Amino acid sequence: MVGKPEVLYRKNGHACLAFNDLVEGHGVQSNQFLIMDDNQSMLLDPGGDLTYIPLNMAITRYINPKHLDYIFASHQDPDIIASIDRWVMNTSCQVLVSKLWGRFLPHLVSSHIDKQVGDFNKRVTEIPDEGARIPFGNNELVLIPAHFLHSVGNFQLYDPISKILFSGDMGASIGSQTDTAYVDDFAAHIPFMVGFHQRYMCSNRVTGLWARMVRKLDIEMIVPQHGPAFKGPKIIGQFLDWISDLECGVDVLRQSYFEVPSGFINPK
Repeated sequence: MVGKPEVLYRKNGHACLAFNDLVEGHGVQSNQFLIMDDNQSMLLDPGGDLTYIPLNMAITRYINPKHLDYIFASHQDPDIIASIDRWVMNTSCQVLVSKLWGRFLPHLVSSHIDKQVGDFNKRVTEIPDEGARIPFGNNELVLIPAHFLHSVGNFQLYDPISKILFSGDMGASIGSQTDTAYVDDFAAHIPFMVGFHQRYMCSNRVTGLWARMVRKLDIEMIVPQHGPAFKGPKIIGQFLDWISDLECGVDVLRQSYFEVPSGFINPK
């Protein structure tokens, strides 16, 4: 049974909703987001087959899925965009994705579907490396570059109305047992983030450049794709300070990680 989404923002015809209970079984837990303004709607990182049906059911409370305007894919991972064939088949959406990954998306769409919906490439809008702004309802949304965090072609979405930065994997946590949608004790939350960021973020140079860019935005919330969000200037500031100083990715590599293996694995 799909529960009610977390209402991140709702005012004057503009709304941001988070669905954080749709993944069942052994799949990676992830958050999906719906943004609405006036008569337009956008899904952020809708996921794969594990989330397609429950997410489709959940958003029907707010929009007619057939009239979905946009899907935003922060990068190319399966938990981000593997269900794109079903969304393209059953909605009229335009897909926003990095120019690096636009040419790979057809691998997820069978020729049978391509024949039914027309040329799939016409449904894809490739985002240039520097990012872009797009009109949305009565306002606009900003596609923020976040390359190498953790994908080589990676974007985040900033909503100037709600002042929310949808940060994808940046700020993600794994295994956090908090019952709330927001981090309330940053120090206690670090153990649920540190391993993920050290492995998946490219380097401290990149995280520092990203944090410097984000500090220029008027932000009230940073909402990752996995785990609770960061809300308010204190928690957001603590996160930006932490990620600016974190050694990660190539910073922590050693020669011992690159040795010819001697052990065996036994495939199941």
